[in-house]
Amino acid sequence: MATSTMPATTSSSVPQPGSTSLWADKYRGATVEDLDSPPALSVSPKDPISHALMSAFERDYTHLTVVSPENRALLGYLSIPRLKELLKEGKVQETDHVEQAMMRFRRKANVYKVITMDTPLEELEAFFEGSNTGSKQEFAVITDASRRFVLGVATRSDLEEFVKRRP
Repeated sequence: MATSTMPATTSSSVPQPGSTSLWADKYRGATVEDLDSPPALSVSPKDPISHALMSAFERDYTHLTVVSPENRALLGYLSIPRLKELLKEGKVQETDHVEQAMMRFRRKANVYKVITMDTPLEELEAFFEGSNTGSKQEFAVITDASRRFVLGVATRSDLEEFVKRRP
């Protein structure tokens, strides 16, 4: 006689490593590539905020990556909702440089989870839930395996839309 057990979860209902995942049914082996995310849009720290805003609005993006103009190294990101708040509060102006509003990545302080096109969606959801960092993440930067190229950005809503449109 077969028995079934519920997967071990934390209070945030994130399945524990090594347990049977509820996500297995939800994603059925899909990877980040299956999200069909649009290509990343990157800006330079010296670009004016007005340029970044216009670029984001034209493509309906909520996050832009910020890369070095010299070597295309990923420096941080620009959250458009946060940028709107900063503009409204008068903390930055549209003529200011992106570097005045961007969130910088702290490379020395954290161990980064590399998210590639081959990353299973279960791992992406766990990343959003904070399994690596202890705090929830609002988006993930998708790179190649060697982290040399930014390929896209994935958000929680991308996962939700994927599940909704999948039969």
